[in-house]
Amino acid sequence: MSLQQTIDKADALIEALPYLQAFRGKTFLIKMGGSAMEDPDLVAKVMRDIVFLEVAGINPIVVHGGGKAISAAMKDAGLEAKFVGGFRVTTEEAIDIVSRVLSEELNPSLVRMIRDFGGKAVGIPGTDVFIGEKTKGVDPEGKRVDIGRVGEVVGCHLEHMDAAHSAGIVPVISPLAAELATGKPLNINADLAAAALAKELRVAKLVYLSDVPGLMKDPSDPSTLIKSVNRKQADELVADGTISGGMIPKIRSAVDALNAGVRKVHFVDGRLPHALLLEIFTDGGIGTEVVR
Repeated sequence: MSLQQTIDKADALIEALPYLQAFRGKTFLIKMGGSAMEDPDLVAKVMRDIVFLEVAGINPIVVHGGGKAISAAMKDAGLEAKFVGGFRVTTEEAIDIVSRVLSEELNPSLVRMIRDFGGKAVGIPGTDVFIGEKTKGVDPEGKRVDIGRVGEVVGCHLEHMDAAHSAGIVPVISPLAAELATGKPLNINADLAAAALAKELRVAKLVYLSDVPGLMKDPSDPSTLIKSVNRKQADELVADGTISGGMIPKIRSAVDALNAGVRKVHFVDGRLPHALLLEIFTDGGIGTEVVR
């Protein structure tokens, strides 16, 4: 390594200094999903970045998805994956698979990675955090239809988060809720689960790590990335069709979180190494920030 490369590394640390000072003691909620959950090497890099946050005095919380792993497990069980309005149709048989994959396979693997990098983490089933009620889907004709054991979050238990943070431990949470009426598990959209918890905790940052660079004027052209929008501009982008499809519930959940007291929301491409650190600790960032 040349002297200049060494100096550049020191410059990067100095660039991060004001952010480290500003965020020490703050809580960040990081939602992992999409292709960012599919590549073990990428997942490991994100977990190492989360350990960095922990060591830097920031309180990270992880809410993870697992859609592709669930679809694969359902296929192995002879069940077809069906979606209505972006929500997975979850039968009584399917909810058992969803629960197993999320809470017994993916969640423990993320916890192990954090521990392997010298961090402290605990896996928490979403049913111990999220309180839910069943919801219906909306089909292409605009009709509300039954989609099984799928829910929306109506409340959160925060005791586990408080205990984990007091002990300096990273909570890793699966997107499942306990149904208010029965206590049985409900499948929850991970984006919406993350937003609901972020609202309850009024976190400093809610970060969505997925497989898109952020909000783009043209989804097929990464050069049209929108670096920063406020709530009003975000609503206008939905109204004029710039934001469409699966990004609509993401941006609406972001605006909802900001309205509830979350300081800032980020959409970042989790396929890029160290995307989390680059977005948070550099002046330019790499994704889209949504601000008040």
